[in-house]
Amino acid sequence: MLCALSRSLEEQAVMQSRCAGAVRRLQLLPHCSLRRARCGEEAQPRPPAEGWAMASSPALWRRLRAGGASVVPDFLSEDEEALLAGELEPQLRRRRYEDEHWDGAIHKYRETEKSHWSKESHEILQRVRDVAFPPGVPQLTQVHVLDLDKAGYIKPHIDSVKFCGCTIAGLSLLSSSVMRLVGEQNPQDWLDLLLERRSLYILRGPARYEFTHEILKDEESFFDGRKVHRERRISVICRNVPESPACAM
Repeated sequence: MLCALSRSLEEQAVMQSRCAGAVRRLQLLPHCSLRRARCGEEAQPRPPAEGWAMASSPALWRRLRAGGASVVPDFLSEDEEALLAGELEPQLRRRRYEDEHWDGAIHKYRETEKSHWSKESHEILQRVRDVAFPPGVPQLTQVHVLDLDKAGYIKPHIDSVKFCGCTIAGLSLLSSSVMRLVGEQNPQDWLDLLLERRSLYILRGPARYEFTHEILKDEESFFDGRKVHRERRISVICRNVPESPACAM
């Protein structure tokens, strides 16, 4: 009886030790799932986080980042954001918000193309071009401007190669948002990008051609479990010419 009691106490001590080890692992791994890290289970890693990116797997994130998907937080200053938004407002307010885009991809939006900018705005856009495009790559002179209402959103789509080349670079004005990329052939592959207000995002390579991208509705706008409140959002998008030499690189 004493031997049996001794074994029972020893087993309890071992189990308590395992539980304590699990707690220590949770403290060391802040990105682990608490639901899975119970006593007797190994802590399961969540998708990798990099401040502005969450992916379905580390391998996918490495692939898309190597291909050129990126976000530059605080690319604009507050004054630069106000300058761009102020220059666009007179042209945008002459248009009404449309319920649906001709291809069904965008809801509650208005858009325009703009090629003539003030000297100060032109300098900002040149900074975008210098960061996003290699030297000598021919670019579209028309800058695409998309104004999403607070209730607006963009459904999953891949931009047509008829209208723009292999790189898309966009500034986010007035509001933060979440862009979601999902593999066209493998929907289990996904990447969420946190597009904070005044940030620059760049899509090229596999992220441009092999993944749909969308801007989540306000009620669906979460990043790493945190609510990202949507307001009216203006994106200012620079693109290169379709079938430019850089696309073959």
